[in-house]
Amino acid sequence: MAPFETDDSTSTGEADDLRAGRRKAARYVVPVAVVGVAAATIGLVPALADSGDPDLPKISAQKLIEKIAASDVQQLSGTVKISTDLGLPDLGGLESSLTSGAGSSGDGSSADPSSKLTELASGTHTLRVAADGPDKQKVSLLEDAAEYSLIHDGKDVWGYDSQSNEVFHGTASKSTDKEELPATPKDLAEDALKAADDTTSVTVDGTAQVAGRDAYRLVIKPKDSGSTVGQITVAVDSKTGLPLKFTLTPSSGGAAVIDAGFTQVSFAKPAASTFDFTPPKGAKVTEEDASEAPSREHSDEDFTKGDEELSKGLDGLNVIGDGWDSIATFDTGGEGIPSGSEAGGGDVGGFIDSLGDKVSGKFGEGTVFKTRLINALITDDGKVYVGAVTKDALVKAADAAK
Repeated sequence: MAPFETDDSTSTGEADDLRAGRRKAARYVVPVAVVGVAAATIGLVPALADSGDPDLPKISAQKLIEKIAASDVQQLSGTVKISTDLGLPDLGGLESSLTSGAGSSGDGSSADPSSKLTELASGTHTLRVAADGPDKQKVSLLEDAAEYSLIHDGKDVWGYDSQSNEVFHGTASKSTDKEELPATPKDLAEDALKAADDTTSVTVDGTAQVAGRDAYRLVIKPKDSGSTVGQITVAVDSKTGLPLKFTLTPSSGGAAVIDAGFTQVSFAKPAASTFDFTPPKGAKVTEEDASEAPSREHSDEDFTKGDEELSKGLDGLNVIGDGWDSIATFDTGGEGIPSGSEAGGGDVGGFIDSLGDKVSGKFGEGTVFKTRLINALITDDGKVYVGAVTKDALVKAADAAK
């Protein structure tokens, strides 16, 4: 959740996203991580479309942030619409290409959340959500003539893909850590408070009506240039303090990178049956531990060696700059990113070529992989610079490090 963080915890969050691809060779880590960061960013907070400007008592930015922090909504249900324009090419078959090489058995379930969440990195999607306390949540991704549901009920986490009739089963302790499920309003509040330092402008800019609820508009933006983030607008429910709308616009202008929101919401207790799940008859059920087993085509020694090489690079993570302009940097200890043809062509190769811009400077030569939010420079000698900053800022940081 880097856009809200302005201290070293920003780099820690990005490092966590990078570690999600730790079974891939070091030279392929960053392109996959860029997608992972983008997908994770989508889940920062539920968001809604404006439908009016209600007349509410004035409130200061500090009081509104405190109201978010004090919010303790435990029960809700509703529909969320998410539109994402990260500047990524059509992912097409890339999703299966990435997940098949990220440590799964190659026989992974289409109901595995790690593969389904990638779909949220582009386009417009409709989600149906429900929650009843910390141990019961459900998110359903509505698709054409199909539905994907992720259900957390106590210690169990179920994923169900109706199109393929496949089921993924895991435990809450593993799956919630592994999949980085969308942040709660409490998470958002903590991040918003961290952002309120001398590198950040936080103001209240009028009101809005979201899904029939009166809300205040909290605007968070960087004071300095160099960040890819233009501003973040959060619509905060005037009664409960729950963030209702999230819009992130880039400094480059144009459409929002992320515009998500409830089209309807209720704070009534959802029916207990909402969170019940039994695998349908004939469904293929994949257990979490089985899906993480190494492929038979690779020995345990191969994976251990790859993990050790990647971990060495990530353990050397450093942070350059402050606040929104922070850049995480580390040395993979390997070669730079290959071209699409070197990567074997196909979906992955085409994706790499479409994202990368060749750059050069005092540091030598390298490739910048870009979205409208997160950019990463990988030098030809394997050094990595990544952050929510412009391409020029990355090159400048690499030059200064020489």
